[in-house]
Amino acid sequence: MSARHRFQPRGQRRLRTGRRSLANQVYHITTVTYGRKPTFADLRCGRAVVEALREVSDSGRCHTLCFVVMPDHLHWLMQMADNEELAACVRKVKGSSARRINRLRGGSQRVWQAAFHDHALRRDEDVIAVARYIIANPVRANLVTRVGDYPLWDAVWL
Repeated sequence: MSARHRFQPRGQRRLRTGRRSLANQVYHITTVTYGRKPTFADLRCGRAVVEALREVSDSGRCHTLCFVVMPDHLHWLMQMADNEELAACVRKVKGSSARRINRLRGGSQRVWQAAFHDHALRRDEDVIAVARYIIANPVRANLVTRVGDYPLWDAVWL
């Protein structure tokens, strides 16, 4: 076991077990803020995540289908491009958004937990139903009564 993996919590190692990046595969990614702090309750910080998502999608590494930035976590439905690694795309979003947030705040604090959860959608899963579930998170969390009232989400089907 490498030194890097030896010091990571057991659950983080399990998240990576069997993880593969498949070209054109649709993934539902969930990642949380460091200490589950409501970092993105500050709209400026939430917008920094949105900008990072758009940046990685515009780069051609992946295609964002939808996302919702909650106060302490991100749900992202994305489709991988050819010859790209899932972990590299997530790392790019987390790194870019953390740098933006730290510039906004004038500091250098940790923004994200180290790991993330991914679910590769199966052929029989309805991508639009998964997207609706993701987008409805702010309503289920009682942050708003209508999805359209929440500022930190988007979907390609609009």
